[in-house]
Amino acid sequence: MKQERIKDLFKDWRVLTLIILLALSVVAIYPHFDSNGNLTTNLQYGLDLQQGAWLQLEFKAEVVGYTTTQPVDTFVANLSKDLNTDVVQVDATHLEIRKSYTQAELEPYFESEGGTLVSYQPGISKDTADLVKQILEDKINAMGTKDAKVNTLTGMNNVARYVRVEMAGVDMNEAQQIVGKQGKFEIRIQTTGNETEHVLYGDTITSVAIPTKDTSGNWGVGFTLSDAGAETFRDAAIQYGATTDPAHHQLAMLLDNKTVYSAPLSSNLASSLQTATTRNMVASTGTGTYGQQQATNLEIQLRAGALPVDVSVAGSGSTSASLGSHYMTMCMIAFILALIMVGFVIFYRYREPRIVLPMVLINASEIVILLGFISAIKFQMDLPTIAGLIAVVGTGIDQLVVITDEILHEGIVPSPNVYLKRLSRALTIIVIAAATVLIAMLPLALMDLSTLKGFAIITMLGVVVGVLVTRPAYGKIIMEILSE
Repeated sequence: MKQERIKDLFKDWRVLTLIILLALSVVAIYPHFDSNGNLTTNLQYGLDLQQGAWLQLEFKAEVVGYTTTQPVDTFVANLSKDLNTDVVQVDATHLEIRKSYTQAELEPYFESEGGTLVSYQPGISKDTADLVKQILEDKINAMGTKDAKVNTLTGMNNVARYVRVEMAGVDMNEAQQIVGKQGKFEIRIQTTGNETEHVLYGDTITSVAIPTKDTSGNWGVGFTLSDAGAETFRDAAIQYGATTDPAHHQLAMLLDNKTVYSAPLSSNLASSLQTATTRNMVASTGTGTYGQQQATNLEIQLRAGALPVDVSVAGSGSTSASLGSHYMTMCMIAFILALIMVGFVIFYRYREPRIVLPMVLINASEIVILLGFISAIKFQMDLPTIAGLIAVVGTGIDQLVVITDEILHEGIVPSPNVYLKRLSRALTIIVIAAATVLIAMLPLALMDLSTLKGFAIITMLGVVVGVLVTRPAYGKIIMEILSE
């Protein structure tokens, strides 16, 4: 190809867009050598491709359908008291009971309060599942764990029974220590003797600060209550005498029904609660190294306690470092073999190196752009994601063949006007085919099927990048090559 035509080719907006995206993708991937001299990138890998562990937690709750002849608020309040747990109204006909009961166990309670149990489904509502997901993500991030994924498994009825936590780079013991024993946090106030009354659950704690030391040398952990939680806390403190006699009405914090902190209200807090609500509070833990350690433990317990419902470990698994490395090697070999085989098939089809090389390079550039996007959004690559990339190689070549065959109709290189018509016709076919792929993959991308979501998302992204970037660029490049 002449030098002037090469310059004109690089000035074309389609080719220029491809080059810019390739450059940005390489920057996002950032291949470099680490301190040990090993080649590494910014790509993040899931459990399949490195050491890690996963846990599947089951929610110990149920969503039930009901009818009642009583006022709904009264019915829900009485049922909550009878069951000794939170009962949340999901909609006009469904309740979420945040404690594990069988249908047979619940029916007498409903009947005694003037209601009827209509349906029973183990799990929690979608809103509560989203809250649990956010809480677990916050806790994992607070622990400093990298490359973690939390996925709630929600059915078509919007009831979630499980949440799956995947953590790369940790072993099973560490994974279970982080999330396997999720506790339910509760704040109670001492009433008479050793008796206490419930005040708040951990879901009213909106934020937890890191341990700090005040001017007197006392360590403590600050935390913030929601508006409703602060109002409830103030009412309970006044009702049970914690504001007038703090020493005999101490505040107790429980995790899994075990007391992790107990202390009276400070004089300043007790005085302020008599006149106004207070959202921001500090739990003091003492001085010195011991006080600091207690503050650190309490911070973890406060963060762990934000779960509104109990969970149990329903399943677990892990990938060793050696197995993850083996999978990584096999994936690289599979990808390279896919490109080589595609090249052989294209060469057999056209017997023309000038066509084969641009096809393979355009196909490879599409993968680089996808990897750059994956790196930029910090999406974890796993085996389904790799399968999606290999699928993109196949579908990409199919569409490039459509373009080439349209342009080389009857084996003759067309004039520029005819070329544009044929390219337009080829791109129309490609857009329609791409639309069918997007429609087919959309349910997998939207449904809570964590092991297949990566495959669907990468396949859809590959189709979009191909239609908008690489196919138009290839059409321009191949026309310039064949018109020589």
